[in-house]
Amino acid sequence: MIRSLLSAAVLALLATAAAAQPTFATPQDAIKYRQATLKEMQQNFKRVADMASGRADFDAKVAEASAARAAELIKLPWAGFGPGTEGGKASPAIWKEQDKFKAAASKAEGEVAKLAAAAKTGNLDAIKAAIGPAGASCKACHDSFRE
Repeated sequence: MIRSLLSAAVLALLATAAAAQPTFATPQDAIKYRQATLKEMQQNFKRVADMASGRADFDAKVAEASAARAAELIKLPWAGFGPGTEGGKASPAIWKEQDKFKAAASKAEGEVAKLAAAAKTGNLDAIKAAIGPAGASCKACHDSFRE
Protein backbone atom coordinates (compact mmCIF):
# COMPACT_ATOMS: atom_id res chain seq x y z
CA MET A 1 0.00 0.00 0.00
CA ILE A 2 2.71 2.48 1.00
CA ARG A 3 4.74 1.48 -2.06
CA SER A 4 1.70 2.13 -4.27
CA LEU A 5 1.24 5.57 -2.74
CA LEU A 6 4.91 6.40 -3.27
CA SER A 7 4.74 5.21 -6.86
CA ALA A 8 1.63 7.30 -7.42
CA ALA A 9 3.40 10.33 -5.96
CA VAL A 10 6.43 9.82 -8.22
CA LEU A 11 4.18 9.40 -11.26
CA ALA A 12 2.32 12.57 -10.35
CA LEU A 13 5.63 14.43 -10.20
CA LEU A 14 6.62 12.99 -13.57
CA ALA A 15 3.32 14.09 -15.08
CA THR A 16 3.74 17.68 -13.94
CA ALA A 17 7.49 17.98 -14.52
CA ALA A 18 7.23 18.87 -18.18
CA ALA A 19 4.97 21.81 -17.37
CA ALA A 20 6.96 23.22 -14.46
CA GLN A 21 10.09 22.65 -12.47
CA PRO A 22 9.12 20.14 -9.77
CA THR A 23 9.63 20.84 -6.11
CA PHE A 24 10.31 18.18 -3.53
CA ALA A 25 9.17 17.95 0.07
CA THR A 26 12.22 15.90 1.05
CA PRO A 27 15.56 14.95 -0.46
CA GLN A 28 14.26 11.38 -0.68
CA ASP A 29 11.42 12.60 -2.92
CA ALA A 30 13.99 14.12 -5.28
CA ILE A 31 15.98 10.88 -5.34
CA LYS A 32 12.86 8.82 -6.08
CA TYR A 33 11.83 11.26 -8.80
CA ARG A 34 15.14 11.15 -10.63
CA GLN A 35 15.39 7.37 -10.29
CA ALA A 36 11.86 6.83 -11.63
CA THR A 37 12.42 9.25 -14.51
CA LEU A 38 15.73 7.67 -15.51
CA LYS A 39 14.32 4.16 -15.20
CA GLU A 40 11.44 4.92 -17.55
CA MET A 41 13.84 6.65 -19.93
CA GLN A 42 16.11 3.58 -19.91
CA GLN A 43 13.16 1.25 -20.61
CA ASN A 44 12.16 3.28 -23.66
CA PHE A 45 15.75 3.57 -24.86
CA LYS A 46 16.29 -0.18 -24.46
CA ARG A 47 13.21 -0.93 -26.55
CA VAL A 48 14.76 1.00 -29.46
CA ALA A 49 18.25 -0.39 -28.84
CA ASP A 50 16.90 -3.94 -28.93
CA MET A 51 15.34 -3.27 -32.32
CA ALA A 52 18.53 -1.66 -33.62
CA SER A 53 20.62 -4.63 -32.54
CA GLY A 54 18.19 -7.24 -33.85
CA ARG A 55 17.29 -8.56 -30.39
CA ALA A 56 13.71 -7.47 -31.09
CA ASP A 57 11.70 -7.22 -34.28
CA PHE A 58 11.70 -3.75 -35.78
CA ASP A 59 8.43 -1.86 -35.45
CA ALA A 60 8.81 1.68 -36.76
CA LYS A 61 5.85 3.05 -34.78
CA VAL A 62 7.05 1.55 -31.49
CA ALA A 63 10.58 2.78 -32.15
CA GLU A 64 9.34 6.29 -32.88
CA ALA A 65 7.11 6.42 -29.79
CA SER A 66 9.78 4.95 -27.52
CA ALA A 67 12.55 7.23 -28.78
CA ALA A 68 10.29 10.27 -28.50
CA ARG A 69 9.40 9.35 -24.92
CA ALA A 70 13.08 8.81 -24.06
CA ALA A 71 13.86 12.26 -25.50
CA GLU A 72 11.14 13.81 -23.31
CA LEU A 73 12.20 11.96 -20.18
CA ILE A 74 15.92 12.69 -20.43
CA LYS A 75 15.16 16.39 -19.90
CA LEU A 76 13.46 15.79 -16.56
CA PRO A 77 15.68 14.09 -13.98
CA TRP A 78 18.16 16.93 -13.56
CA ALA A 79 15.75 18.82 -11.29
CA GLY A 80 16.13 15.96 -8.82
CA PHE A 81 19.87 16.61 -8.39
CA GLY A 82 19.60 19.83 -6.40
CA PRO A 83 21.64 20.78 -3.36
CA GLY A 84 21.05 18.44 -0.44
CA THR A 85 19.73 15.57 -2.58
CA GLU A 86 22.85 13.44 -2.43
CA GLY A 87 22.16 9.74 -2.25
CA GLY A 88 20.81 6.85 -4.22
CA LYS A 89 23.27 5.70 -6.88
CA ALA A 90 24.40 9.25 -7.60
CA SER A 91 28.10 9.93 -7.16
CA PRO A 92 29.15 12.80 -4.90
CA ALA A 93 31.03 14.09 -7.98
CA ILE A 94 27.69 15.44 -9.25
CA TRP A 95 27.67 18.08 -6.55
CA LYS A 96 31.44 18.71 -6.70
CA GLU A 97 31.68 18.99 -10.49
CA GLN A 98 28.42 20.69 -11.46
CA ASP A 99 29.72 22.11 -14.75
CA LYS A 100 30.98 18.71 -15.90
CA PHE A 101 27.72 17.05 -14.81
CA LYS A 102 25.58 19.62 -16.61
CA ALA A 103 27.69 19.25 -19.76
CA ALA A 104 27.30 15.45 -19.68
CA ALA A 105 23.55 15.78 -19.14
CA SER A 106 23.27 18.25 -22.02
CA LYS A 107 25.24 15.98 -24.35
CA ALA A 108 23.00 13.02 -23.45
CA GLU A 109 19.89 15.12 -24.08
CA GLY A 110 21.21 16.12 -27.49
CA GLU A 111 22.13 12.58 -28.53
CA VAL A 112 18.79 11.15 -27.41
CA ALA A 113 17.03 13.94 -29.34
CA LYS A 114 19.01 12.88 -32.43
CA LEU A 115 17.84 9.30 -31.85
CA ALA A 116 14.24 10.49 -31.64
CA ALA A 117 14.67 12.39 -34.92
CA ALA A 118 16.15 9.28 -36.55
CA ALA A 119 13.32 7.11 -35.25
CA LYS A 120 10.78 9.57 -36.62
CA THR A 121 12.04 8.76 -40.14
CA GLY A 122 11.05 5.11 -39.70
CA ASN A 123 14.42 4.12 -41.16
CA LEU A 124 16.16 1.35 -39.21
CA ASP A 125 19.58 2.30 -40.61
CA ALA A 126 19.15 5.87 -39.34
CA ILE A 127 18.20 4.50 -35.92
CA LYS A 128 21.24 2.22 -35.91
CA ALA A 129 23.48 5.20 -36.70
CA ALA A 130 22.02 7.26 -33.85
CA ILE A 131 21.72 4.59 -31.14
CA GLY A 132 25.48 4.22 -30.58
CA PRO A 133 26.25 7.88 -29.84
CA ALA A 134 23.13 8.14 -27.68
CA GLY A 135 24.08 5.07 -25.67
CA ALA A 136 27.67 6.28 -25.38
CA SER A 137 26.54 9.62 -23.97
CA CYS A 138 24.43 7.86 -21.34
CA LYS A 139 27.31 5.52 -20.48
CA ALA A 140 29.76 8.41 -20.18
CA CYS A 141 27.51 10.11 -17.65
CA HIS A 142 27.05 6.86 -15.70
CA ASP A 143 30.79 6.18 -15.74
CA SER A 144 31.52 9.61 -14.26
CA PHE A 145 28.52 10.24 -12.05
CA ARG A 146 26.93 6.96 -10.94
CA GLU A 147 28.16 4.69 -8.18
